Amino acid sequence: MAARQRYYYNPETCKYEPVVVSGKEFIRRTSVFLSISFVIGLAGLIYFNVKYPLWDEILLREKNQSLKTEWQALYQDINAASNQLEQLELNDDENYRAILDMAPLSATERQAGVGGREKENASINYPLIKIAYDQADKIMSRLDIERQSYEQLHKELADREKMWSSRPAIQPIDNKDLTHLHTTFGMRAHPLLGYVRPHKGLDFTAPKNSPVYATGDGKVMNAERSQSYGNVIYINHGFSFETRYAHLTRYIVKAGEKVKRGQVIGYVGSTGLSGGSHLHYEILYKGDHINPINFFQRDLNNKEYEKLIELGGKSVSSLD
Repeated sequence: MAARQRYYYNPETCKYEPVVVSGKEFIRRTSVFLSISFVIGLAGLIYFNVKYPLWDEILLREKNQSLKTEWQALYQDINAASNQLEQLELNDDENYRAILDMAPLSATERQAGVGGREKENASINYPLIKIAYDQADKIMSRLDIERQSYEQLHKELADREKMWSSRPAIQPIDNKDLTHLHTTFGMRAHPLLGYVRPHKGLDFTAPKNSPVYATGDGKVMNAERSQSYGNVIYINHGFSFETRYAHLTRYIVKAGEKVKRGQVIGYVGSTGLSGGSHLHYEILYKGDHINPINFFQRDLNNKEYEKLIELGGKSVSSLD
């Protein structure tokens, strides 16, 4: 169907004449029409996209929101882990190291290596993610330092346990077998020789063949017969400690044998220069004799300690 012809009234000819549109006018009108149409279409598209976003965009927004929620939860977990690690560090410095008599780690040592990856994380544009990454890196560095600290504590504890188990710390004679404790340490008259000389240990009077116990872990240096000590055992406990057990009726260990604290190593006797059945017990530290009385009292309960005081207070002649 052809387009309808438009007419206009020409007063000069007093006739209706057809409207003739020039090429220029046609182009102008067409341009105006197209421009208005483009603006209206663009405005409509923008409005539609804002009002009615594409399905992919809707899914993307939902995923983005879900990721934000997950990052927030992760950040909270990281903070919780940091707080727990801080408590471990506090226990390390104020409890474990204090018990082992070790100096706490300084702030400089605690911070060593922290922040090493900040430059790598600087390229992250999302603040929440960057903060989480930085916090996680700091925790990893602190954990590594704490791991090294616990390895040091474990090694120190193993050394201390070995030292504690080796240190002479119990009585060589059980209280149930003990009839008297001669507590004189130092110069005194020898009952057989008749002159004053140093007495470098303690004498435990007990019935013949009462068991004698090693007072700490160690290695038997020698077990032999001596003119003055009689049957005697020498034990090296390490950590500069040695013990000696003299006047035994017999010993049941040999040189080079390792012994444990509380192990029976021999039996009470009166061999050598002895005036009666007893054990002469000595402790040496760095080659010097020290009073054994200071090493086993803390191992006793109140009742045992009271009996020890009672037996030590009796007036009895020395036996060696």
